[in-house]
Amino acid sequence: MSPTPLPAESLGFEFADAALESRVRAGLERVEQALLDATQSEAPFVTAAAQHVMLAGGKRFRPLLVLLGAEFGADVASDEVVKAAVVVELTHVATLHHDDVMDEAALRRGSSTANARWDNSVAILSGDWLFARASDLVADLGPEAVRIQARTFGRLVEGQIRETMGVGEGQDPLKHYLSVVADKTGSLIATSALFGARYAGASEEVQESLRAFGEEIGVAFQLADDLLDIASEFDQSGKTPGTDLREGVPTLPVLIFRAQADPTDPRDARLLDLLDSDLSDDERLSETLDLLRSHPSFQQAEDDVRRRAADARKLLSTLPEGPGREALDTLCDLVATRSV
Repeated sequence: MSPTPLPAESLGFEFADAALESRVRAGLERVEQALLDATQSEAPFVTAAAQHVMLAGGKRFRPLLVLLGAEFGADVASDEVVKAAVVVELTHVATLHHDDVMDEAALRRGSSTANARWDNSVAILSGDWLFARASDLVADLGPEAVRIQARTFGRLVEGQIRETMGVGEGQDPLKHYLSVVADKTGSLIATSALFGARYAGASEEVQESLRAFGEEIGVAFQLADDLLDIASEFDQSGKTPGTDLREGVPTLPVLIFRAQADPTDPRDARLLDLLDSDLSDDERLSETLDLLRSHPSFQQAEDDVRRRAADARKLLSTLPEGPGREALDTLCDLVATRSV
């Protein structure tokens, strides 16, 4: 039997410490089994719908951060650490069910979405059921865990609402977008790192450092995804280039471009015209990608991701040295170079 794939392995990550790698692999195996157990229902259809997106794969980035955060406590392999990892992943998968409905998405990780396979009602209710399962499990971790989870969930929903409502009058589109990313992505990744440290028995100071690190690296991770949508080839990233562009989703390089575009410049004017047009046509999409890749705004977006990864690394300086810190440091390098 081959070892459980690590979430970061699909991103080119390798552990420098064999003992840490062994602990993380063992932890992920426990998490995977616990996820299957947590999504079993007496009704087979509910089980199938709830597990549909989860079984399609995924990086398990949030459980990975829970397990790495636990490295800073005395009880690294505690049952509570595994339960916390299951809570954050169930919450993440639940949001995917809802996001796919709002985006009218037909595919997720190369497979049909729940809303495409069944309908929107099934997808929404499946997401609700997963949230309920996460809430049930987090209650076992105590009142403070419930409070942290509730506040994280509040940020997730508020970020989605602000994304849905769009940019308000007089509001900076880039600042609006970054605040949405912080709430929709950074918040749950921050909670992941915090939960790992907390339920392994790490000090409050370490918990706060890891929470802040998770928030920063989580935003950087999402922004790096924005760059991948433009820079990568399909066989490199597993993601079809230009998907966000086709769907009209605003992303970091596009927002930076729009903020500084010169309509009197022929290349800028052409790119503005393309971005405001129907990009379902493959030729128009290809031209848009080429223009964005060569525009200075794309380099600025890359620089911003690298800066955020560097800021996340600085937050690790207060943590005890060791394999756990080295692994998180490597994650910073990984995120900073994902768009290359």
